[in-house]
Amino acid sequence: MVDATIGIIGGSGLYQMDGLTDVVERRITTPYGPTSDAILIGTLEGRRVAFLPRHARGHRILPTEVPFQANIYALKTLGVERIVSINAVGSLRENLAPMDIVIPDQLIDRTRQRASTFFGHGIVAHVSFASPFCPEMRSTACSAAASTGATAHAGGTYVVIEGPQFSTRAESEMYRAWGADVVGMTALPEAKLAREAEMCYVAVAFVTDYDCWHPEHDSVTAEMILRNLLRGAETARSVVKRIVRDLPAGRTCRCGSALADAIVTKPDLVPPETKRKLAPILDHYFRSV
Repeated sequence: MVDATIGIIGGSGLYQMDGLTDVVERRITTPYGPTSDAILIGTLEGRRVAFLPRHARGHRILPTEVPFQANIYALKTLGVERIVSINAVGSLRENLAPMDIVIPDQLIDRTRQRASTFFGHGIVAHVSFASPFCPEMRSTACSAAASTGATAHAGGTYVVIEGPQFSTRAESEMYRAWGADVVGMTALPEAKLAREAEMCYVAVAFVTDYDCWHPEHDSVTAEMILRNLLRGAETARSVVKRIVRDLPAGRTCRCGSALADAIVTKPDLVPPETKRKLAPILDHYFRSV
């Protein structure tokens, strides 16, 4: 049974989703442990959605501690096919000002302590990740962000750092030299895991500050970020609602078949325990052989 087809992962400042009706709270324990918090399943803009606060209500979980595998796995078991991810980011460009919205199209991975795949333990798969965000969802998200009246930017490279510390000035300048546009701590490995689970994924990145490269912004503080997050929370909810409302009923992208040519290991060589563990992700491939 499908509980919801659209997942919403709330980032810093977005711990609840106003407008949800017919709400059911689900606590799901996965082979990767429990999710960040209870998942709220309800109706938003006439569609069934599942809302999960990434850092838990009350913001109790560090970026490194987020149970990314459990979160994506749980949403998959609920029937979610598309994920809208809300992210707080710092700007690496003068034209990306605090309170702007960026719908990135590329990622740079600077994390180093996070499990970033469902595979291993007897099965190998290599998914394509050249375009890390679903193009269909990005198009909808760009239109939704622009329609709120906020300054929205279609495209950009998001560099994901481990945290929880903010960047040094040297790192910030390095990311700018690399061509990155915003810096944050949460889009990875979330986007990689969503691709492996054949789920569409889009990031809606809210600029909370200029990173420390900026001559008038040489120190970033949590207080500064949270203040801007609270100011932008209502805009974030508006963007999410419009994305949910405007997404096409069916998927035409390739996200839903990301594993079709990615699994290297023959099914009869995969250990039974690994097959059981990955059943929500792989069952339709194993049943066909």
